[in-house]
Amino acid sequence: MDINVKQVRKNAFRVTKTRGITASRIRIPGGHLDADLLPVIQRIAQEYGDGSIHLTVRQGVEIPGIRYEDMPQVNQLLQPLIDRMGINQEEPGTGYSSAGTRNISACIGNRVCPYGCYDTTAFAQRIEKAIFPHDLHFKIALTGCPNDCAKVRLHDFGIIGMTLPQYEKDRCVDCRACVKACAKKSVDALRTVNYKVERNHEKCIGCGECVINCPTRAWTRSQEQYYRLVLFGRTGKRNPRLAVDFIKWVDEESILKIIKNTYAYVQAHIDPNAPGGKEHIGYIVDRTGVQEYLKWALQDVNLPDCAEVSSPLYWSGLHY
Repeated sequence: MDINVKQVRKNAFRVTKTRGITASRIRIPGGHLDADLLPVIQRIAQEYGDGSIHLTVRQGVEIPGIRYEDMPQVNQLLQPLIDRMGINQEEPGTGYSSAGTRNISACIGNRVCPYGCYDTTAFAQRIEKAIFPHDLHFKIALTGCPNDCAKVRLHDFGIIGMTLPQYEKDRCVDCRACVKACAKKSVDALRTVNYKVERNHEKCIGCGECVINCPTRAWTRSQEQYYRLVLFGRTGKRNPRLAVDFIKWVDEESILKIIKNTYAYVQAHIDPNAPGGKEHIGYIVDRTGVQEYLKWALQDVNLPDCAEVSSPLYWSGLHY
């Protein structure tokens, strides 16, 4: 067969090491999939693949062993998955319209986990609707609390859930359960003064340990949802590094706007001669300078009054 390799990859199929054989990569933004869709994956794997599936590190599903000539049939079978996941598509029945922006991964969030400060899946799916399909190479991950089970500091955008603890003094019985929990399991941001608790706002990371451990509900979660946004972590062969804090106590709308602004920034500054047409965002920022990136990223962003923007932004790590 005469194969357009670029089109195969754009359609979310992998070029494998076996001649004539590809693998279908299924997007599951937020990592949540209704169980009644599993037979769709099973059917593709058994009828067109080699009978196996691979659970990817980004919470997607990869079906290996598919012949190139069977790609149209596989795309037809994928349609119920694409529809149910609410994934934007250029033309129904043709599979995925892009593979550049990787599957948006997330921890299980507050749907299940008592430590989760927000619904990670819902936010991941909202980001998916805002940015996909897109050919630029972006990696986005969400975690429900500062425990960072999703390891979001290895991504271009890491979104860490926070809660701004609300304290009702009249409900406090000075048991100090919150103070002990914060000292042992978090950052020691609480202390007792005259039999009541005081919180160090600058030190607090919004983990919610005080809320979880308070027996009288003197501590509760804020109705407003806040996040910590970290930027441009990466792995790979050259210059791996952790993402750094960008904004603390940032809101959902601002994060969405910053991500979309970053797509515009990359389109304006990406090196057209980069291998495979891809250049990691962090390298672009290194090349253009942080201030140029911030000019783009914060354009028309209305941060909440409590937001704290880190400055300067500085990445350390290995350099080859």
